[in-house]
Amino acid sequence: MHKVVTVDIERDLLEANRTLAMENHGLLKSKGVRSFDLMGSVGSGKTLLIQRLSERALSRGLRVGAITGDVTGDDDMRRLSVLGIPISNLNTGKECHLDAHLVEHALEELPLEELDVLFIENVGNLVCPADFPLGADKRVVVISVTEGDDMVRKHPMIFRESDVIVINKSDLASLMEVDTAALEADARRVRPDADIVVTDAKHRVGIDKLASVLGLP
Repeated sequence: MHKVVTVDIERDLLEANRTLAMENHGLLKSKGVRSFDLMGSVGSGKTLLIQRLSERALSRGLRVGAITGDVTGDDDMRRLSVLGIPISNLNTGKECHLDAHLVEHALEELPLEELDVLFIENVGNLVCPADFPLGADKRVVVISVTEGDDMVRKHPMIFRESDVIVINKSDLASLMEVDTAALEADARRVRPDADIVVTDAKHRVGIDKLASVLGLP
């Protein structure tokens, strides 16, 4: 009996999140904002990728905003604040992911009428965020070659739920003895229709291709 109740509660929570995510998506669309949910482990390079993409978008006259999510603190927000863009910082406490309800409140703090693009940086985790869409146009998962060549095989769900798969820190691949082609092949098996981009955010490699895949000019 307890197991049935637990399953029902979990199903209700996920359904409620999906409903809110659809409402977030509708709001962003109504304001003409293109949005991207970036997921990935701590240290995969999500913040730097957002910075590089934001710099590129700003240089092309686009108006950019961001939501940064973490268990605690505002380090990522402070890193992105040098860009001079509107940012809402979310702390989840004990939770290992953002959810649509938290993002709903963050959207209330942002000047959506003044934005063209919104980047949402999820909490660093390759498990929890998979089940909780936020309402973004595209879900992007970022992995680093420093995490090893078995990350896709170990965490297939989040790759299955992602529209774009980024293999970052490619400049360290040979040092880590990781074959990026093997990672790409694993990703392709899990999500055949996903766009896969290899990047080196530190040296701005692959940023133009990633922007193109995201539909940014």
